[in-house]
Parts: sequence; C-alpha cells; structure tokens
Amino acid sequence: MRKDALHNRELLLRAARSLFADRGLDVPLEEIARTAGVSIGTLYNRFPTRAELVEAVFEDRVATVAELAERSLAMDDAWKGLVAFITGVCELQAADLGYNDLAVRGAAADTAAGYALMRRIIERAQESGALRDDVTLEDMAFVIWGVAATVRATFRVAPGVWRRHLALTLDGLRATAAHPLPTPPMTPSQARAAMNDCP
Repeated sequence: MRKDALHNRELLLRAARSLFADRGLDVPLEEIARTAGVSIGTLYNRFPTRAELVEAVFEDRVATVAELAERSLAMDDAWKGLVAFITGVCELQAADLGYNDLAVRGAAADTAAGYALMRRIIERAQESGALRDDVTLEDMAFVIWGVAATVRATFRVAPGVWRRHLALTLDGLRATAAHPLPTPPMTPSQARAAMNDCP
C-alpha cells in the first residue's frame, strides 16, 4: 500500500475508533470519513463494507479477549478464572460502546478458537463444582447481552453500575444458588439466530 493510502487508512481507523467508542457501531460512514478528513470514496476504497471497517477497528480487541481467556485458564481457581474472564470482557464493553455493540452481535469472540476457549473456561468451572452444571456456552450470551444493555443505558449517567448487574448475575451462576431451570438452553443455531436479530 502506498504511503498516502496507509496514512488515509490510519486516519479512518482513528476516526472510526473514536466515534464508535462514543456512539456505537451505527455511526454514519459519511461522518467517519468527514472526521478523518477524507472523502467517502476514500473510505470505500479502503473499506468496501462497514463490516470490514468494524473488523479492522476491533482486531486488537478480539486478540485481547483471547488473551483474557488464556490468563483465566491459567488461574488455579476455576471460578475466579471464569469471573476474571467475564469481568474483563465486560470492562472492554463498558469502555467502548462500539465494542459493546459488537459483543451483543456475537462477533467479539466469533472464531472457533474463541468459542473453544470460552467453552473450556465454563467446563473448568463446572468441573470444580463452582459453576452450576446446567449452564451452557449459549447461556453465557445472556450475561453478555444483559451487561451490554446496562452499559448502553447507563454509559453516560452511571458508568460503573454494570458491575452491580454483573455481580448479581454471577451469584445466580453459582452451583450453590442453583434451582431447576424452567426451559432448556438455546441450541447453538438458536443463539446465533438471536445474535443476528440484535439491533
């Protein structure tokens, strides 16, 4: 890529990162181009679709989630590892409305490796007896969606209140708090369909 093309790409990524963080993923592409000081045609030359721009902006966050998972799996206490992972992901969501939107849509860990790591974190906590046996990987979507909704609603008025929401949720995931659940968990295909329907 030519030097000027690289420069324009960086300008666009910087503008998109800032606008997404403050307002979420639905910021108009024209506004991103204007903030970057380039034409909309330049944006489309670098990023033909919004999805490609989003992927480039959050590439580092996806890597961070994988690192969080690896660190969580290395912890001796499986429950603390689960809590550290979920809290770390939620901290990323709370700091950036764009990433919060991405997490709701399921793309934040949307790789085979990402799902395998998350599944192992859950299984480890269940094997230790700390996490209720009936929790599935698909159930964890509720945790992410719930915290994401709290982050979105309180981002400007009470930015730390999501931690209270998460603490209440985590208490409900403990094996010692378990009661029979009224319905079966979503299947993987149902979970993906639900994520696709998220705004």
